[in-house]
This record gives sequence, C-alpha cells and structure tokens, in this order.
Amino acid sequence: MTTLAVISGGLREPSSTRLLAGRVDTAVHKALAAIDMSATSTMIELRPLGRAIMDAMLTGVVAPELEEAFDAVASADGLIAVTPAFNASFSGLFKSFFDVLPEQTLWDMPVLIAATGGTERHSLVLDHALRPMFSYLHAIVAPTGVYAATDDFGKTPQPLRTDSLSRCPGVVAIVVHYAGVRAHLKSTAAQLLSVSS
Repeated sequence: MTTLAVISGGLREPSSTRLLAGRVDTAVHKALAAIDMSATSTMIELRPLGRAIMDAMLTGVVAPELEEAFDAVASADGLIAVTPAFNASFSGLFKSFFDVLPEQTLWDMPVLIAATGGTERHSLVLDHALRPMFSYLHAIVAPTGVYAATDDFGKTPQPLRTDSLSRCPGVVAIVVHYAGVRAHLKSTAAQLLSVSS
C-alpha cells in the first residue's frame, strides 16, 4: 500500500489551503485506484503545530506532536505539500516546518506541490519558491503543481474549479512511479546494512 503525507500550511480556520490539500489528496487516491493501487494518507496541519515548530527552531527541543508529524513524513512514500502564498513566496510557518524537519527526510521522496493565493498572479510561487526549496532538500518534485486562486473556490460550496487540479492524475502517475523507486531504495539500503554488519 502506498502511504502519503499531506502538509497543509493554512493559517486560518476554515482554510482554503486545507481545502485544496484535501481536494488534491482525493484526486491522488482516485488516480491510484484507477491503476489498481490503494493508498492511505496522513493529513498534517501546521497551524496547531506553530508553537512546537518555533520551539524546535529556537531551542532544538522537538515536542511529541511535532515528532509525530516528522515520523509521518519520513515513513511516507510521497508528499503533498500545500501552502498559502505570501509576498510571492510560501508562508513562514510552512518554511519553518521544513527548516526543523530532520535532514535527509525528503531525499528521493516524490513531492506534489500546491499553493493557494488571492489571484492568479501568485501562481509563480510554485516554480519560484516551492520547487527550488524541495529540489534543495533532494526531493523529486513532480513537474506539474496545483495552484488555486480565491475565485477558483467560488462563493458557495462547490467542487474546486481549477485546471491544474484536473491534470493531477498525470502528475500522480509520476509520483506513484517514484514512490516505487523510493521503496526499492529503502530495501536496498537495508540489504546493504545487513551485509556490512
């Protein structure tokens, strides 16, 4: 079974970022089901972890609830990362989480990036902020991201209207492919360790 971690960096309640994270996760599950693969997801909302993230950054002490989030990311086969756009970049809370995440956690991990913002003008946050950060962290970033502006959600509850979300199934195929590679790399590493010991 494929395991996914979903990071929602939304700062408000209710949050359009959390809504987008849920919609992307649902699209991923549907695409996996279409190719006879099952998946389970862990939703990690950063807003309740804000104090723990800051404490970890300032003191190096990781609270149990933050450690649990770290473990969920480390054990996942793929990551869906969603942030609101602020000043042409990701939110400070979102960035701080990845600043305190243990090194090498995201190595060879497939990542699907997504963001929300007030207008379409902020969509460049995907390629100018999110993609470089995850590439620096040695993740495998899917070539297509998902961006949703305020107008994409509509004024009444309804399915999210955004073209990028409709392209998710194609992106998911890449994510699933590399999730298999990541699992193989874990297995290979374990075999090498057992041989050397």
